Amino acid sequence: MYEGHSVGVVVPAYNEAPFVGDVIADIPGFVDHIYAIDDASTDETMAAIREAARERAAPAERSGGESDPTSDDSPARTPPVSHDGGQQRGFQRERVGEAESIGRTTCIQHATNRGAGGAIKTGYVAALEDGMDIVATIDGDGQMDSTTLSGLLDPLVAGEAGYAKGNRFHDRTMLREMPPFRLFGNLALTGLTRVSTGYWGLYDPQNGFTAATREALVAAEVGSIWEYYGYMNQLTARLNVAGVDIADVPMETVYGDEESDIDYGQYIRKVSGMLAGTLVRRLGQKDGPGATATAACYLLAVVCLVGGTLAALHPAREFDGRAAATVVLGALGGGGVGALVDSASDPVASPWEGSE
Repeated sequence: MYEGHSVGVVVPAYNEAPFVGDVIADIPGFVDHIYAIDDASTDETMAAIREAARERAAPAERSGGESDPTSDDSPARTPPVSHDGGQQRGFQRERVGEAESIGRTTCIQHATNRGAGGAIKTGYVAALEDGMDIVATIDGDGQMDSTTLSGLLDPLVAGEAGYAKGNRFHDRTMLREMPPFRLFGNLALTGLTRVSTGYWGLYDPQNGFTAATREALVAAEVGSIWEYYGYMNQLTARLNVAGVDIADVPMETVYGDEESDIDYGQYIRKVSGMLAGTLVRRLGQKDGPGATATAACYLLAVVCLVGGTLAALHPAREFDGRAAATVVLGALGGGGVGALVDSASDPVASPWEGSE
């Protein structure tokens, strides 16, 4: 428990055998339950998860289960994940190949590879089934300091946000340590995600170090989130529609020997399409005059841009630079006004001052 709230932690992992055990071992003792998801890895990730789970449970077993209930070594205080009966449990049964509860860790292995979002989805659903008040996510690659989890939980238990996420962009030192290609991609995605989700104060949207209240996850319908990379962008847009405030929490990151398995050509193609679709759906679901004005301005920008491009490329006409410039300025103006209205009418995404 943390400040009277039960806490579950989802640890997604794909081919992270060298790292995931240490991630699980470092998760603080106040966490009620860990949901470690092996996304059908081809290495020994599941074995590493089980070993780490046994290490956490071993002291309680040696003492006959009489350990301090506030200790990390205490036996599970929440029931293990069940896969029989009910719509959600049926959903899990279709996805899970193996599931075993060891102490306070539920070890789940997907029957087939689902993707980063798929692993998170499985963990979210399991944690909600078990009645967790807050559900956090920590990637299994060892880049996140699990011991700082309380920094994400503080804005939630204080009632100042329904969703908190790490922010690696809080100082220039961290930016210099990030690999250049990854830094460029994150900065580009930050801008696109702000437009798509409506959280104009958001930084580092791809960060997988997060925490959310039960109410926020239910409102965002996490059982149907996208399963590929970029699921966080879609989830963030759904939180916007639900009116959930987001807190950006400064965090440190360790870049070691881990290797990314992302196909960046496929990633850019898929995530760009998802972000565009997310923007359209978000504007369609939002209520009120602010949402209508935002949608109208964005639509005007698109019409100007597409119409101007088609006119400029028309074979029967000579290129008119002045007309093209006018169209581009109109598109930028429409998009800019839409962005201003959007940012003024949506929930807050802001730094969490309590963590500094």
